[in-house]
Amino acid sequence: MKTLILIPSRLSATRLPRKPLLKINGLSIISHVVKKAIEANIGEVCVAAEDQEIIDDVKYNGGKAILTGKNHKTGTDRIYEALHTLKKSDIELIINLQGDEPLIDVHDIRNLHKQMIKTKFHLGTLASKITDKNLYKKDSVVKVETKDNLENTDFPEAINFSRKYNESKNYIYHHIGVYCYQLKTLEKFISLKQSKNEIINNLEQLRALDNNIKINVALAKSSSVGVDTEEDFVSIKKIMEYKT
Repeated sequence: MKTLILIPSRLSATRLPRKPLLKINGLSIISHVVKKAIEANIGEVCVAAEDQEIIDDVKYNGGKAILTGKNHKTGTDRIYEALHTLKKSDIELIINLQGDEPLIDVHDIRNLHKQMIKTKFHLGTLASKITDKNLYKKDSVVKVETKDNLENTDFPEAINFSRKYNESKNYIYHHIGVYCYQLKTLEKFISLKQSKNEIINNLEQLRALDNNIKINVALAKSSSVGVDTEEDFVSIKKIMEYKT
């Protein structure tokens, strides 16, 4: 199945402005993500950005990027505009990769892609097991509850996504914001209004669940933490600089 990886990005993040261009080991966060996406080797990769500075940075570092409008409410709206601008008529699967997760594991991206091809499900995402108990308390770490236990070859359905931890639930994992859509599912999702749930929790995946679009979850072996705050940036920078 022909796949396109789209990475939404913007400079106007409220918690950590200009984060896509913050550098780790001499390379911007957004260009680190592009590098990982290309390495996954499952399809063309393109950044969808509302700022020319991001476009320039990605292109300078060998990636592809296109300019989108500034009034998108979500990253998914942004990638949908990019999809139309690119005029890719033969695409069957679209992966929405978050531009602020430079630690995303290439093997996890490939695993999600493989599960979507095998099952032909409508929408898939990733989650990892929570080994650090402190992550349960962090609102910046989104939790996903699944119907069944999440193991290597499983692709269970998500019941709910939340920033809060509910101890009474059985199967709770750390959600990693990578999505793989069947083209028709992405088109349906975009046509829907933002749900009340989505707006209150600031989690666009709740729009899918609120409109009976099933989301299946593949196991990520690595717990990729996004750069959401200054604290996240310092922590991830240390990990990546140590690795090199």
